[in-house]
Amino acid sequence: MKLSVLSPMIITLSVIILGIAFPWGTTSKASNGAKKHVIEQGESIWDIAKQHGVPIQTLKEANNNKNNVAEVGKTLIIPQYMNETDKELLARLVHAEAKGEPYRGKVEVAGVVLNRLDSNEFPETVREVIYQKNQFSPVGDGSINKAAGKDAVRAVNEAIAIHGYTNDALYFWNPSISDSVWMKKLEVIKIIGGHHFAI
Repeated sequence: MKLSVLSPMIITLSVIILGIAFPWGTTSKASNGAKKHVIEQGESIWDIAKQHGVPIQTLKEANNNKNNVAEVGKTLIIPQYMNETDKELLARLVHAEAKGEPYRGKVEVAGVVLNRLDSNEFPETVREVIYQKNQFSPVGDGSINKAAGKDAVRAVNEAIAIHGYTNDALYFWNPSISDSVWMKKLEVIKIIGGHHFAI
């Protein structure tokens, strides 16, 4: 066979082989550093978002999922929403602030920090929000430096996943501990365990 005939065939075969080895779509996006998740029986999009700590809407957009269907065996791209350092700091705050509180209360405490990130009244990063002067007592007493428990870590991931679907609380306090007159003037929108959540 002549070289002029073989060359196009070799090029075509090479393109096909490269396409199989390096397919476009979810794999190419995932190779840019994003995590991947293979959907298992019984999992929902909500479950996966909570497991990985990514907003549900962000997860859906990254995977072009418009109908909330979690197709078993399909590989999802898990985009990074918050870096691990910020997640860990937020989990330590939740652990220190809500240790002994119901799990739902831990999720809401994390949600307050996320709501502050969306507000023009507060700093723009997780670290700045948490370390803003006189905002969170664990910063002052040093308990924020203790490792977070598993519930706190899980609560942070869930708070991120459902952010935007829950309340807009910007403050929380325990009235049996805090005697702040200013706090008592805020509009309480939810009470969970010993904490009042307010806007």
